[in-house]
Amino acid sequence: MSLTVNAKTFTADSFGVNAVGYIGTTKTVSVKDDLSLKRTSPKATDVFSGVGRTAAKLTRTLALTGAKTLASDAICEISVSVPVGYSGTDVDALLNDMGSFLASASFKTHVKSQQINF
Repeated sequence: MSLTVNAKTFTADSFGVNAVGYIGTTKTVSVKDDLSLKRTSPKATDVFSGVGRTAAKLTRTLALTGAKTLASDAICEISVSVPVGYSGTDVDALLNDMGSFLASASFKTHVKSQQINF
C-alpha cells in the first residue's frame, strides 16, 4: 500500500492494530522521511456517545546550518477528534478550514518565527 502526499509517495512499512507507518522515498538508515496514521475508537458513556480520534505525524530529518549539529528531525503532528454522530459535511468544512490555515502565510510565519501574536 502506498499513500501520496503533495506528489510524494509513502510506502506502508509497519502495521499495528490501530496504526500504520509509512516511509518516504528519501528514507535511509540515518535520514527520516516517515509518516504515520493512528486512530482511537470512540468510548461511549451513559450520557455521551464519545469521540473518534485520528492522528497523522510526519517526521523528516533536516540538514541544519549554523547549529551545533549537522541534522535533526522536524515533526508535524495533527490530531483530530470528532464526536459520534457528526455530519460528513461538517467534518469536511473543519478539515478544509484547517488545511487552508496550515498552508497560509500566517501559519508558516508562526512556525518559522515561533511567534503567536501577529
